[in-house]
Amino acid sequence: MKLRKKLNYLIVILILGTTFAIAQRRQEQPDEDGTKQTPSRIEVITPIHKNEFRNADCPQRVQGGNPRTLNDYLLFDGAMDGNRQVDPQIAIGGGYVFHGTNSGLTIYDKEGNYIDGVSQKCFNNGIDPKIFFDSHNQVFGFDLWVYWDSLKVKPVNVAISETNNPLGAWNIYPVPAPGGVDGGGIGYSKKWIGYSFPGGKEQTFVMKMSEVKSGRPATAYHFKGSLGHPVFTQDEVEDLYFFKIKGDNFIITRVTEGDNGSPVCEQVSSKKHGLKYIHHPPKSPQRNTEQVTSSGDRNPKNLVLQSGCIWFSQAVNCEGRSAVQWHQMKLDGTIVQTGLISSKNSNYIQTTIAVNKNNDVLVGFQETNADMYISPRMAYRYADDTPGQLREIVKLGEGKGATNGVAWGDYSGSAIDGDNFTDLWTIQSIANREGKGETVIVKVPF
Repeated sequence: MKLRKKLNYLIVILILGTTFAIAQRRQEQPDEDGTKQTPSRIEVITPIHKNEFRNADCPQRVQGGNPRTLNDYLLFDGAMDGNRQVDPQIAIGGGYVFHGTNSGLTIYDKEGNYIDGVSQKCFNNGIDPKIFFDSHNQVFGFDLWVYWDSLKVKPVNVAISETNNPLGAWNIYPVPAPGGVDGGGIGYSKKWIGYSFPGGKEQTFVMKMSEVKSGRPATAYHFKGSLGHPVFTQDEVEDLYFFKIKGDNFIITRVTEGDNGSPVCEQVSSKKHGLKYIHHPPKSPQRNTEQVTSSGDRNPKNLVLQSGCIWFSQAVNCEGRSAVQWHQMKLDGTIVQTGLISSKNSNYIQTTIAVNKNNDVLVGFQETNADMYISPRMAYRYADDTPGQLREIVKLGEGKGATNGVAWGDYSGSAIDGDNFTDLWTIQSIANREGKGETVIVKVPF
């Protein structure tokens, strides 16, 4: 009798153990519908430490400045040495305006005066910088992608400042992305920094902000496939959200911390958008040339999580021309409001968005047509304006020459002031007389 009880007890223990093991395996594997997964691979990245933004090995790069007033807005020049792919970006915090292009990095004060600048070679090289200021952790961050390295690992150099002073110490994490191609995106939350890119089997990785800020060796958690474009998280939340357009659906995914401290990815929503204009924009004409130019992409170049909603703008095909469309969307995929900037006689291209703590919105973009060279523009709205409506377009300058190729930079840039959370800024490209990309930076006080 006692032996039978012992056998029954052992059988129960075996069944419970088997059930627990199966549950663990299920937890570690993606759901069958792909809505949840854990990292496919982890690796520890040793940083390259820089004690200061520019040292003796980094020649000074002097670019821009010249603050002035245009239409009652503070405007000053950013980088002036761009080619057709200038890729301008800005981030604002700690009393500084931090600016990046394909040619290098520049720092200004918030009155538009030049402070310092270096080539991107001083940050382990690369192109296509995407820049942010994380107000939660009071740090600047950006990436530089190197596709031409001799070892063919194509590192993404993720650089994070140790404080809110970009002139001080930085740590650079070269994360291998051997299958990567051009077109990556970066984002952050209170806990995570994330990067996604086209190409390869593992197209997304995340790292913990506490590790990269301190300069310690940091773990890079890789995920199979692409989770979408990571979001700039202005809300006080730890989870990092990703967004992508797939067919007729908007898909939102998030990375959260699991019980063991590692990230877990789960789909938050997949919902039909029901939008009339959603297809990729056509190329746009320029004055005095048959050469058309790239209009941008329906996939947004920056997204913002503000007041529990994701905000983004995109370039779309509107009746055969490029137009700018912008949205406010709940995390369940429901669109709260959407707006369209379009014209039967012109083309609006290369757009980004910025949103402040009051839900005021700035949309930056450029304009071009058969009678105009590529010129910088912006439009904005206050939170209590009619839903879906922006105020009139503000002209920030006029282009002076035609580009000689299709490519015209992958990005404009728009950002919140990370010091007061109300003022909004934008940087836009403008074609000079040779058709090269110069930039203007504008502050819009709210």
